[in-house]
Parts: sequence; C-alpha cells; structure tokens
Amino acid sequence: QITSKSKESIWEFIKSLLDAWSGWVVMLLIGLLAGTLAGVIDLAVDWMTDLKEGVCLSAFWYSHEQCCWTSNETTFDDRDKCPQWQKWSELLVSQSEGASAYILNYFLYIMWALCFAFLAVSLVRVFAPYACGSGIPEIKTILSGFIIRGYLGKWTLLIKTVTLVLVVSSGLSLGKEGPLVHVACCCGNFFSSLFSKYSKNEGKRREVLSAAAAAGVSVAFGAPIGGVLFSLEEVSYYFPLKTLWRSFFAALVAAFTLRSINPFGNSRLVLFYVEYHTPWYMAELFPFILLGVFGGLWGTLFIRCNIAWCRRRKTTRLGKYPVLEVIVITAITAIIAYPNPYTRRSTSELISELFNDCGALESSQLCDYINDPNMTRPVDDIPDRPAGPGVYTAMWQLALALVFKIVITIFTFGMKIPSGLFIPSMAVGAMAGRMVGIGVEQLAYHHHDWIIFRNWCRPGADCVTPGLYAMVGAAACLGGVTRMTVSLVVIMFELTGGLEYIVPLMAAAVTSKWVADAFGKEGIYEAHIHLNGYPFLDVKDEFTHRTLATDVMRPRRGEAPLSVLTQDSMTVEDVETLIKETDYNGFPVVVSKDSERLIGFAQRRELILAIKNARQRQDGVVSNSIVYFTEDPPELPPNSPHPLKLRRILNLSPFTVTDHTPMETVVDIFRKLGLRQCLVTRSGRLLGIITKKDVLRHMAQMANQDPESIMFN
Repeated sequence: QITSKSKESIWEFIKSLLDAWSGWVVMLLIGLLAGTLAGVIDLAVDWMTDLKEGVCLSAFWYSHEQCCWTSNETTFDDRDKCPQWQKWSELLVSQSEGASAYILNYFLYIMWALCFAFLAVSLVRVFAPYACGSGIPEIKTILSGFIIRGYLGKWTLLIKTVTLVLVVSSGLSLGKEGPLVHVACCCGNFFSSLFSKYSKNEGKRREVLSAAAAAGVSVAFGAPIGGVLFSLEEVSYYFPLKTLWRSFFAALVAAFTLRSINPFGNSRLVLFYVEYHTPWYMAELFPFILLGVFGGLWGTLFIRCNIAWCRRRKTTRLGKYPVLEVIVITAITAIIAYPNPYTRRSTSELISELFNDCGALESSQLCDYINDPNMTRPVDDIPDRPAGPGVYTAMWQLALALVFKIVITIFTFGMKIPSGLFIPSMAVGAMAGRMVGIGVEQLAYHHHDWIIFRNWCRPGADCVTPGLYAMVGAAACLGGVTRMTVSLVVIMFELTGGLEYIVPLMAAAVTSKWVADAFGKEGIYEAHIHLNGYPFLDVKDEFTHRTLATDVMRPRRGEAPLSVLTQDSMTVEDVETLIKETDYNGFPVVVSKDSERLIGFAQRRELILAIKNARQRQDGVVSNSIVYFTEDPPELPPNSPHPLKLRRILNLSPFTVTDHTPMETVVDIFRKLGLRQCLVTRSGRLLGIITKKDVLRHMAQMANQDPESIMFN
C-alpha cells in the first residue's frame, strides 16, 4: 500500500522513505541514548565513589583524579595527593594521619555506603520494583515470546539508571554491565513505541530489543563487535541477518556516543585498557588452562550457592525484608572492605590495576620489585626482577580480597537492587590470575635453568607478564559463570586491545566452559530463569524423547472438555459467561459442538473489547444477540435482535499439529516461532490444545523434575 501510494505525490514519497528508514532511525536513537546514559553513569559513579573518601575543595563536583589534574603542587611520587583534595578527616578535624583520622574516615566510608544503598533500594521498592537484579534473564524471556508488562517501561528506565549509580558507588560487589543491557532495552522499547511499525508488531519489536541488547554491551565494555556477538550468543532467541546489521549499527552509534563523552578522560571506552608488548610462550598454556579450570569451578560454586541463597530468599521470611537485607550486606561489605586497599577502591579500578603491566612509571604496590642498580635498558622493556616487600604484602592482601569477593558476591547478586555480575566475576578471576602470574614470574626468575624456562627465559629478559594472567583469569571466571565462549573472547580482546593473546583467552574460555558444564549445563542466567519459573524454552537444550502431541495436549482423559466458541450458535451472554468463568487467553472457534471442525482462534482480550465496543456503539446488540464468525449472518427468526459479527477478530490460520506429531517437532515449532499455544487436530476435528507451559511441564517430567515446581505463579 505504501509503495503503490508513493508514486502519487511528493508527500507520499517522503512518507514511504520515512517508513523504509524507520528501523535505522530507531537504531540511531537507541545508540545515542544508551551511549549518553552510559557516559553519565560512568561520570557519576567516578565522583560518588571518591565522595566516600574525601571531597574536592576547588569544585566539589570533581572526582579525586580530576581535582588533582589542575593542581600545580603534585609531585610524581605523591601524584594522588594535592592540597585541593581533602580526606574527610583533614576537612573535619584537620588530621590526615593517626588512629583518630583513620577511624573517622572508616566511619564516614561506611555511612556514605549505607546512605547510597538505602536510597537505591528505597527508590526501587517504591517506584520501579522491576529495576532490581541484572535484567538479562528477563530480557531473554521477553525475547523468547513472553510478555512481562511494564518490565521495559519509562519508570524502570529512569529508576534503574539512577539506582545503578548509587549501588555501584556504594562499593557493593556488583557491576553495571548487566543492568546497562536492561537500560538499553528500555530505550529500545521506548523508541519502538513511537513508530507504529514497531509498536503494533511484537515480532519486529523483539528484533529492535535484540539490537538494543548489543548496544548495551557495546557501551558497558566499549566492545561494539563483542556486543553484537553477545546478543547473538547469549540474549537473542531469533536472530535474522537483518537484525545482525542493525545490531552492528546500534552498537557502533552507542560506542561512538560514549567515546565523544569520554568519561574516563583517556580517550578509551573502558577503564581497564592495557597494552602488553611481550609475546607469550607455549609453556605458559599450562597455567592458562589451570586458570580455565579455576574459572569453571568458581562458576559452578557461584551458581549453586547463589541459587540456593535466592531460593531461601523466596521461600523463607528473608524475602519480606528486602531493604534490611541490602543494608546488612552493604554494612558487612563496607566494614570488611575498608582496611584492605584492594577491596576499598571500586572494582573497575581494581581490575585496571591487576591488568596493568609494571612499567617504570608505576607506583602500585604490585610493582614493588627490587631493581638492579646498574640496569641500563630502555624504559619500556623491564627485565624480570625479584619481588620486593611490597609485592609480598600485595600477595596476601590479594588472597584475602579474593576470598572476600568470592563469598560476598554470592549474597549480593539477586538482592532487590540493580546488580550486574560481569565485573565481580572478572575481579575474582583477575585476582587469582595476577597471583598465579607473579608466582610463575618469580619461579622463572629464580629457576631460569629449569628445562621449561631454559628455551625462552634468559636472565635479564622480560619473559612473564603477570597482567596477562590476570586477563586470562578474568575471562575464565566470566566464562564459568555465564557460559559464553565466542563473545567472551571478543569482548576481552576489544577490552584490552591484545590481539596476539586470542589463543590463551580461547584456551581459558573453552576449558572453563567444559569444567563448568561437567557439573551442570546451566549458566547463571538460565538458572535464574528456572528459579523464577519463567516460561522459557532454551534453544540450546535438545529434546530426545519419543512422545507424541497426543500425550501432552489438554484436555486429558477424564478432564472437562475444551472451552470453545461455535461459529454461529452462541449469544453475547454465552460468550460473556464463558469469559467470566475461565481465565484462558483465547478460545478455538468450531463449526458446532457436534462436528467440532476447527475454524480459527479468537483472543480473549479482543473478544472483550469487541463486545464492549458493540454494546456502546451498535444499536440493537443486546445480551441475547447471536454472535457469528462466518462471512454471512445466519438465518434468524423475524423478530430476533440484531446479530454481532466478529469475523475480523478471528485468527483464521492458527497453528495446528496433528495428534501424531512427534513432540520433538512440536518443541522445535514452539522454539523457532515463539508460539504461546498450538491446536491439535485430527482430520480437521479439534482434539485439544498445547500451550508453552504444557511443553515446559512435559520437558520437566521427562527430566524427572517436579513439573509444578518450574512454573511461574
């Protein structure tokens, strides 16, 4: 219609162009908004994290780093100290050292953290309960064809953006990456509601949401291609080629917008950008694979413990006190985190420091090696050196931080606040990896004559890069928890710019997936989908049982017959009674109760609306008017009331299978078409109906699970 009209006038031609371009316009808008929100979140988190420790006197809206940029009094050794930036103790009691100053700083750190967390959980509870959690399990469910009303609404978008800043700044063990995908999908939903092409078509809207998820990961990690692959591998259900191009465009625009905001001031899209210059050697694959095994074991442990804790929260009284739970966890986190310098700072900064290579300009404790006084080498390529006291201190602090992170993340993920899982998992892996890296480095230094080191590690050479081990460990742990492989490796090398380290990353990712899959096939998102009982048919699962449609369909033998409408023998009152007495979402329409030949399917919502409108607008439609779904009205006695024609709301091509269709095929149909129900016929006669929930119950029964435990109530 649009194409034929476009030849009539210039205005119609412009309208046809707008229609053709609307998809790309939506992508452009999503990219711009998602990139802007991500930039604002990054800047706000940076400032509020530093606010817990001190304040900038020259301009209170500056973070610690920005405050000392403009200062002329900084020296190279004390680059963090400048007169404009004052810790709370200096400001309030004019002391920077000593026990009283430490205790005051400690107390204020905890108070700020509690204040941020309380504000966040209150906002979520009062304004947008759907803003809690990561959002990825629900988005996977929505993309599989299930509707969660209000989940992608404007309030959710606003509250999630604000509370995300608060919870990340409060120092809780969570990241902003998962929630950014939810935020981007809210943007996608908002913009697709402005174009009738998308607002009236659920299938097209889901394609937009798939692309929005890619834009979300693109700004979360500064990894546009990784975002597209993440959407393809992890989030999306149906991913045609058109969606691939659109996702690519949305991710590009989002990354470009974030880059122009430049939240970190280093022209990079992420905080932890690194460049390594040393190659890796074959012998190092062994520790890389060990890190992969550690990642898989941590993933399994985390999923089992976290799901057990979340199930406790659902089934016991713990779930009735969400605000109290958040406050208690925040207090415990802040009290334990402050004394250890590695847990005090924000997790992104910690990962950044663990990834970093020790150059000549590094002031970190992890780089406190003993230098050779008569070393005359270029600054860039520093040889392996023996560890100094700072490295040993850092090692045991990292070990304590690792144990703390592992435990506290289990309790934090799943509380009633926005919480992402990528950053804590990467932190656990990076800490383990950095410790392994330092161990291998010292081993190579002290035993360079061993057979494994002799070929590639001469004295005075820079052979082991501990930062690389941290990067591989981070990838392994993230892979163990989420079971991503391809997108994970691409995100990691986009994140770090290390193209030559693809093989170590692949080795670690595949090992961690194998190890974790040995203990259970579900990643954390699938586990949460099952815990919440969302009707989600996983594309990755295979259905291998030899049952038929007739074994699954309702009604079974001995059950009440199926509620149906007839094509021309029911009155308006009969239809209204049927709607009142049942809570089904739709009704099959048959020729008559005797023949039961299927005509079509009528949705409950459309029936209610059509009858309501007819009673208001059409004269003569009363309770005993006949409802007919045929082309021509039925033969009626002369003085009968005006009949009501409802053919336009009838779906004349409902999806049907025969009673002997194998369930393997039925499950495939449900997956690939995102169906909600499917009618079962035999030679045109209606026998029963199979809904998505029936399919899920049947699959649970076949896997020897309790079918009632998996359903969303």
